[in-house]
Formats: sequence, C-alpha cells, structure tokens
Amino acid sequence: MSGVLAQPPDVLSDEFANEMTSAFRVMREEFPLFQHEPSGYWFISRYDDVQYALDNLSTKHQEWQLEPVIGRSLGGMSGREHSTHRALVSPSFRGRELGERFLPVIDDCATRLIDAFRERGSVDLVAEFTKWFPINVISTMLGLPRADHAKFRDWYASFMAFLSNIAQDPDVIAWGMRTQAEFPEYILPIIRERRANPGDDLLSKLCSAEIDGVQLTDDNIRSFVGLLLIAGGETTDKVIASLFKNLLEHPDQFEAVVNDRSLITNALAETLRYSPPVNIVLRTAVEDTELSGGVIPAESIVACVVGAANHDERRFERPDEFDIFRQDVDPTRAFAGGKNHLAFGSGRHFCVGSFLAKAEVETGVNHLLDALPGLRLKPGSTVSDVGLFTRAPETLLLEFDPRG
Repeated sequence: MSGVLAQPPDVLSDEFANEMTSAFRVMREEFPLFQHEPSGYWFISRYDDVQYALDNLSTKHQEWQLEPVIGRSLGGMSGREHSTHRALVSPSFRGRELGERFLPVIDDCATRLIDAFRERGSVDLVAEFTKWFPINVISTMLGLPRADHAKFRDWYASFMAFLSNIAQDPDVIAWGMRTQAEFPEYILPIIRERRANPGDDLLSKLCSAEIDGVQLTDDNIRSFVGLLLIAGGETTDKVIASLFKNLLEHPDQFEAVVNDRSLITNALAETLRYSPPVNIVLRTAVEDTELSGGVIPAESIVACVVGAANHDERRFERPDEFDIFRQDVDPTRAFAGGKNHLAFGSGRHFCVGSFLAKAEVETGVNHLLDALPGLRLKPGSTVSDVGLFTRAPETLLLEFDPRG
C-alpha cells in the first residue's frame, strides 16, 4: 500500500486489515480526511486532528451505537450531567480505594487463571488468560457469583460486536438485542438488593455514592456496569495480549522487562501507543467542523483513527518501531490527563478506569512472568492482529518451562 492512491484505503478490506500500519501512513499523508461511502463516516488520522476531535466533538452518536444495548451511560453524557456522574463513579477506580479494595481481587483472579496451565508448559494466552482476566476482575469487584463470569463474558462480547458493527451485520444486531433483554433482567434485581443490603463490593459503593444530594439511579448503575464491561474488559484483554506479542517479538526488550519489573510500566505505555487496543473511536460533529484542510458537515459521524494517530511522524520519532525506552512517551504520565498517546481517549471523556487498567495489566504481567519461566512464542506459530474498532492478537500460542 505505497505510492499515491486515487482512492483512500478501503477500511473494510482484507488488505487494510493485513497491512494496517502502511495503510495508516497513506491515510495520514494522502487522505487525512475522507468520507467512507458505505458507512458515511468521516475518517481522520493525524494526531492533532484526532486529539482535537476527542476533546471537542460530541458523543451523541452513542444514542444509537451503545444505548440500545446498555442504556444511557457516562460515555454518552455531556456537560453537568457528565461531570456529576463521573464524580460519582471515579473514586472507586483510583487511589486508596483501588489499592486496598481491589488489588487483592486482581491478584486472586490472575492466580486462579494461571493455576490452570502453569504446570503444562504451553498456553494460548488469549483463550486461557486475557479474554477472561478483566471480566473475572470486574465481576468479582461487583460482588457477582463466580459461576456467572461466563455469562458476563458473553454479554461483553455482544456489547463489543454491536459497538463495532460498521457493516450492520443483522446477526450482530440480533445478538445485541438479546443482551439488551438479558442483561437488565439479570443485573437490576441485584442492584435493588444491594441498595437494601449493601456490602463491601463495587456495586454497593455505586448504589450508595452521592454528591450534592444526587445519587445514581438503578438504570444509571446498570448502564455503567455495561460500560465497565466494554471499556474495562476490552482494553485490558487486548493490551495484555499485545504487550506480550510486542515484547516477545523484541527479545532484548523482553529480557529487560523480565530482569527489571519496573519496566512493565514502560512496556504498557509503549504498547498503548504502538498497538492501542481501541483502534477507532467515534465522535459526532454537531456543526460544520474544519479539520485537515476540509470541512466535516454538521451531524456527521467522525471516525477518529487512534491507531494511525499514535504512529504520526509529526508527534513521535520512529513511530513504527516498538521501543519501551523511547523518550517521547512518558510512562509516568501515560495513565492520566497529561498522557502523550490517545489510547485512553482525551479530554473530558478520558478513560475513567485507566488506573484500574494499569493495575490489572501490571499485576497480571508480573504473575505471568513469575509463573512461566522461559516464556517464548511457540515455534512455527503465527501471531496476527485482528479487528478494526478494537485490535489485538486473536491467539497467542506460548511455551514455557514448567516448574518441577
């Protein structure tokens, strides 16, 4: 995908999926703003444009993108409603609350999963760890039965498929509509029970949270739990898989992390830049908006290509190289508003669970490195990233030296 093209890359094509890094380069240089005819979305790919859109454009598209399956959530709110609801939920995901209440849960969930394969000498890290780990953590934090974790995994998968359904696959829509019925039927009675008999779990904390006399309604909490499954599950699932893929494909950097675990934070920050788990984020231009020398008409959907922006030569040196020691990504700022990547969004909708994701990834990676000595890619296996809206390895076949 090199040279001057008469048309922008076809974002739904196999060629785009298989050569995404070079396609991103073409988008940034030759088509920094274009309309994708099948969807009607306007695609932007340069860092400054994507950051501007994330900071300033509306999230009203969530009325049809997410609300049909999870209800009105924090991600679709604006103004005072957004700031109030964010203030109600954010304390549970940072500081002492996160450290004292939830780090033991994260430890336990990682250990339980690893115990199933630590003596075997091989593992598909995606199938047996990453796709379950964040869902198990979230479900346990909410105080829900371990027997229901698989049910939550299915709902999470349907949320993500519905969210990413740019082709409007009717089977995906039907799956989302089933979840729309099943999820509230499951969670609303539990929310009402926690209001009456609060415990020490996250769901009880959300039920009792109050600011200036304002509390979350049952539907607010139901929608936030759905959002938590989407944002918390997808980010952590995919970033752990991508982190190991990136490190194992760069053995010197992998060895450095094994020998100095403080570098896990660097590896995570660089993975968020190099292979962000959320590849495309949508926004709505509620009025005519000028970007990249063109005008996006009012009421248009804007596809912010985070994956392309995070490889913008205008922002990063050697952007297509994975380097945990690079100087233009600061790991100490990568999980807060001062970050210099766009994997967690930007502005008022910056990911409320970024520190939870950091804690999960760092804890999970440490446990895996402790339990799986000699970790390596399985000889002959192919590691391929898949996905358009979200992206990571579909499988990650690893071998290690089981402890005697």
